[in-house]
Amino acid sequence: MMKNHTKYRKGYYMPPEIILDWVNKEYPEKAPIWCSVDLRDGNQSLIIPMSLDEKIEFYKTLIKVGFKEIEVGFPAASDTEYALLRRLIEDDLIPDDVTVQVLTQAREHIIKKTFESLAGIKNTKNVIVHVYNSTSVAQREQVFKMSKDEIKKIATDGAQLLLDLTREAGADYRFEYSPESFTGTEPEYALEVCNAVLDVWEPVIDRNPIINIPVTVEMSMPHVYAMQVAYINKYLKYRDKVVLSLHPHNDRGCGVADSELGLLAGADRIEGTLFGNGERTGNVDIVTIAMNMFALGVNPNLDFSNMPELVEMYERVTRMHVHDRQPYAGALVFTAFSGSHQDAIAKGMHWRDEKNPERWTVPYLPIDPHDVGRTYDGDVIRINSQSGKGGVGYVMEQRYGIEMPKKMREDFGYCVKRVSDQKHKELLADEIYQIFHDEYVNVETPYKLLDFLLKKEPDGTRKGNVELEIDGKHVNYEAHGNGRLDAISSALQKNLNIKYHDLTYNEHALEIGQTARAIAYISITGDDGKITWGAGMDTDIINASIRALFSAINRMKNNEK
Repeated sequence: MMKNHTKYRKGYYMPPEIILDWVNKEYPEKAPIWCSVDLRDGNQSLIIPMSLDEKIEFYKTLIKVGFKEIEVGFPAASDTEYALLRRLIEDDLIPDDVTVQVLTQAREHIIKKTFESLAGIKNTKNVIVHVYNSTSVAQREQVFKMSKDEIKKIATDGAQLLLDLTREAGADYRFEYSPESFTGTEPEYALEVCNAVLDVWEPVIDRNPIINIPVTVEMSMPHVYAMQVAYINKYLKYRDKVVLSLHPHNDRGCGVADSELGLLAGADRIEGTLFGNGERTGNVDIVTIAMNMFALGVNPNLDFSNMPELVEMYERVTRMHVHDRQPYAGALVFTAFSGSHQDAIAKGMHWRDEKNPERWTVPYLPIDPHDVGRTYDGDVIRINSQSGKGGVGYVMEQRYGIEMPKKMREDFGYCVKRVSDQKHKELLADEIYQIFHDEYVNVETPYKLLDFLLKKEPDGTRKGNVELEIDGKHVNYEAHGNGRLDAISSALQKNLNIKYHDLTYNEHALEIGQTARAIAYISITGDDGKITWGAGMDTDIINASIRALFSAINRMKNNEK
């Protein structure tokens, strides 16, 4: 048993006023402003940071996805981040509708170097200068050893320098301020610092500053953070001219929940990364937040319609891996191996096609995989020893047009399950089809059909003969019955001493056209009560039905061994 829990204490602070009007909202009704910090927070967390060319590729992908604000780095702290910003400026890689964000500590020499890195930018309105200093109790006491007033002065001095340097440059830069380690700061003190910074900037509508409330380290449950955000939202000065932003990390695994509840509590903007890469356990996963909105019918204003391509780029340039179970993006998130799940999905797909194609309500699939560039075939239903008749039947129908009768699907499902269990592996669609073909279709031993000729009698019955090969010998049997299938079935039972009853028959076309094949399915019940299935394929439906009968008889005979 872990016994050291007594050394931990609550590290967060409740706001002095509990505001709960946000709890009545079900979900955010519109997308926030998104800001990607992949090129800063994401990059600095990598074992091998991205090269300049890789950063450029990532940056262009973020623009393609739809990000309008991108934090490109901390240019005063890193030569490569400085070089990236210069490359974007000198090669004119900042579109008119995209804003690049640069990060700086509230320290004079760092701020000045940051402004140097911005020299020559074509449109100064396309820049956010993001300044921060830490305000938490732990940082004030242990790191800076400063009073609240001294910490606040760091923030306001930094804010004033941003304003002065922007005026000197004749620029229209926007500003952002973060009380770093907000989650370990008294909310009323964080509010005091933020309002003091805003008093320096005196916000105007056309250059809305950003107040960013970071979850630098998660310390509370998500609803506590939302109450802190609600308090800031209510008492922040110049609120109609200020963008309230969130920057959650994921130490408690609640980054997405922090963000979603924070939006309900009044935030306008989210800073995060694709797939949640970032320091320690990561930044908040923007893909998940955006797709959660999408799944509730809210347009996230980001385009993840080709998720496989996005994952490929991300894994290649970051050397990170998107987990197979990562929401919406992982290789297995839409995949059902369980037989009951597969059956429900298959039935749900059919129901939707027939009853309600405009709405997505398929069991076990919160969104349509097609919407993120995934397929039903190979992504949704995959087959292993845990799978059942529904999944196997769905693969065969969707991939090969084979619509087995319900009872045959069950029989084939057990057959596939047995093969997968013996091989201890997942079976691909082509392997499943091959099992079906080898086990059920046109089975020719021990009795091989060579030919048959049946003529219609005056009473409507069919009469003629059927030619077989048995153990290398040709034999002919007289056949007579109500139809071709009945005539041949009677001849085989009489001459081969085979006993069965309750013959069932189904058939359908496999393709359309003059050379189209047909498939027939037949089951027979032996004296022991066991049902045996067979299938026949042929360009002629009559031949297919006779082949299916032979397949069933041969399988019944082989199973007796």
